[in-house]
Amino acid sequence: MMSLRLRLSLTLGAAFALIWALAAAWMLSDLRNQMMFSLDQRLVASARMVAGLMEQLPALPSKGEGTHFSAEQLNIPGGMACQVSSLRGEILARSHTDPQQTLEAEQLGFHDQMIDGAPWRSFTLVRGDLRITTADRQIEREALNMSILLAASVPVGVALLGCLCLLWLGIGQGLAPLNRMRDALMRRSADSLEPLQIQPLPSELQPLLDTQNQLLQRIGKTIERERRLTGDAAHELRSPLTAIKTHLQVARMTEGAARDQSLARAEEGADRLHRTLEQLLLLARVEGSLSFDDGVQCNAEQVARLAIQDAGSGDRQRIRFKAPARLSVAPVQMPAVLSIAALRNLLDNALRHTPGDGPVDLSVETVENRVQFVVRDHGPGIAEDDLQHLTQRFWRNGQSTGCGLGLAIVQAIVQRCGCTLKFDSKPDGLRVELTMPLQPV
Repeated sequence: MMSLRLRLSLTLGAAFALIWALAAAWMLSDLRNQMMFSLDQRLVASARMVAGLMEQLPALPSKGEGTHFSAEQLNIPGGMACQVSSLRGEILARSHTDPQQTLEAEQLGFHDQMIDGAPWRSFTLVRGDLRITTADRQIEREALNMSILLAASVPVGVALLGCLCLLWLGIGQGLAPLNRMRDALMRRSADSLEPLQIQPLPSELQPLLDTQNQLLQRIGKTIERERRLTGDAAHELRSPLTAIKTHLQVARMTEGAARDQSLARAEEGADRLHRTLEQLLLLARVEGSLSFDDGVQCNAEQVARLAIQDAGSGDRQRIRFKAPARLSVAPVQMPAVLSIAALRNLLDNALRHTPGDGPVDLSVETVENRVQFVVRDHGPGIAEDDLQHLTQRFWRNGQSTGCGLGLAIVQAIVQRCGCTLKFDSKPDGLRVELTMPLQPV
């Protein structure tokens, strides 16, 4: 692929050369016109000079082939011909440079004619009873014009080449900051995610550098998040796997009720391991910005009832749902899967921390273009200092039987979908507010 420098040079150079060519063509055309005008004026000046000279000379014979004068006698510049004739067409005098064929003198002013097979440019002036005609060859005119045009075009061509060279060097200097950025990236190790520090840098490239540094920062955060998730997952999965292995070994060595008990505990460990893996996969999908849009839309009441249905099996009857008589039917402005998962995790957390058969309250109301879910448990509450840890991965309060991922998933969904999450701990339980945006109706 063609380099950026070469493409810019070719594009700008072509435009530059075209402009120069048009300007040079206009200049040379004007120069040619001025040259032809000057040569014509020379013919006029020579004819007038000869007319004045004829007035000072003795009378010329009126008949015959005419008197021949030298160009020096008539003060005719070299390369020009001169002819003096009467009004009746008799040639009275002519210079030795005159061709064998006589000059046409019938037409006054400028006239192009062919003499001896060669083109001539002539001028005829009437002074008294005389016609003075001066002429020069068109070939000599074109040769003179060509030499002048060539002399003028050489500096133009040299200047054009010089400008193209300067353009090439200027583009190279203009792209130097990009080359510095490239070199800085090539010198870095594959694991280096430190921001680039390149100074000085043009203002046009500063947004590019900032975007590059932001990308490196996001990559660093992503790698750190994945490393932390991997480490935490390995630590959390080790315990249920060890417990399952231990209970299976006990079941292999025992009989009767002890064996059944060991198998039941191994099954509980497998269920816990399965729930942990499902939560980990959901968290990875949410934080990985994977698409959850399946085309399904749910309003606030539907989200609440589906979340209650998916909540802890056997305990869902403990959830007391309260909805106002008038509740907006506008769909929630987020994937239904995520809205249901967030509310379900809040309900599971509340059921887990409400002792015995205590109830869990769920209320919903709409405020303008948002819907607010409030989940309240009747547990012992949580210390004020521990509220900041609720959404951390694998953090548990006391003897919690959860995997420590439910509220972390809720926080990830909140950050992704523009929701809000608030915790309010009381001595008689924890109150959680989850607000979701609604689609405009």
